[in-house]
Amino acid sequence: MSKAARGTAVDCRDEAQGRRSGGPYTQPPVRLSRAIRATAWGIVAAGVAAPVLRKRVDAPPLLLQTIAYAAPVGLAVAVPRSRHRDVAICALQMWAYLAAYKSPNDDPDAQEARVHIRYPIVADRVMGLGELPSVRLQRAFARVDGAGPQWRVLDRVLVWAHWSWFLVPHGTVAYILVRHPSRFPRAATMTYAVFNLGASVYWLAPTAPPWYAAAIGTDGDGEPPAVRRMMVEYGEMFWRDGWGSLYSVFGGNPFAAMPSLHFATSVMAALLLAEVGPVEGAIGFTYAATLGFALVYLGEHYLVDLLAGAALTAGVRRWGPRAGPSLARAGQAVAALGELAR
Repeated sequence: MSKAARGTAVDCRDEAQGRRSGGPYTQPPVRLSRAIRATAWGIVAAGVAAPVLRKRVDAPPLLLQTIAYAAPVGLAVAVPRSRHRDVAICALQMWAYLAAYKSPNDDPDAQEARVHIRYPIVADRVMGLGELPSVRLQRAFARVDGAGPQWRVLDRVLVWAHWSWFLVPHGTVAYILVRHPSRFPRAATMTYAVFNLGASVYWLAPTAPPWYAAAIGTDGDGEPPAVRRMMVEYGEMFWRDGWGSLYSVFGGNPFAAMPSLHFATSVMAALLLAEVGPVEGAIGFTYAATLGFALVYLGEHYLVDLLAGAALTAGVRRWGPRAGPSLARAGQAVAALGELAR
């Protein structure tokens, strides 16, 4: 064998030994990768636990909420990108959102002392020419006799439109993930940005829905609105003894009214569906319009809540792209950590 060939063989042997021994040719040390993965999974576990433990741990709510919102990032580092991981990240995001939605009411007395009651009534009476739109709609369409509420087809359709909302925003994101995966990151980011920004208002300015002022017998300064909460009335009739359990799961904050995230996320879903096809868009906007009518008619929201929700969605679509470069850099950093972890 020539001297040059022997030198090449030695170099190859040294390179192979270097890879096995952690020398200059090695990838990042195994211990570092394991440490990153362990830390990432620890963040996921802490983020899952924080909303459950928030009433038992003496810690600032903002800290616990930050930990909850860190869980999706931890999972993105710990697990390679896949459709299953995308779904799990969305689920962790919504778990954190639910805590953000419910946490302001962990101390009901403190929240009730801060609640705003009058300003949405004033705004709705201006738009309703002296009468709340909810009152006008219930007077025109709802029926009550000596036997109690009479549930017509219109009432049932609108109540079920309200209840089905829990499936619509996430169903839209899931549909886009399956049918148009290249559009998924933008759709998920915009949808959950609406959720999270709306929840921040619930912390800063808790606002009562129309049925609350009617229930306590005052609008803060004058005559209380004569608004029925028809969704609850129908739920008690339809679900009977099971209604209390169902409502406790999906409720949790009576002052999460302004803006209406029911309407905001439904409008966002309609806009996203319209981008993928005219049929999907028509279905989305039909549902959003039906839900908007239902929310006001059933006494769940003021009209001004819906307008604020629509404005929130418009703001996310208008100014969201400006955050694109920053989000891209953050995503690249998370992806780099993920590569080190693997």
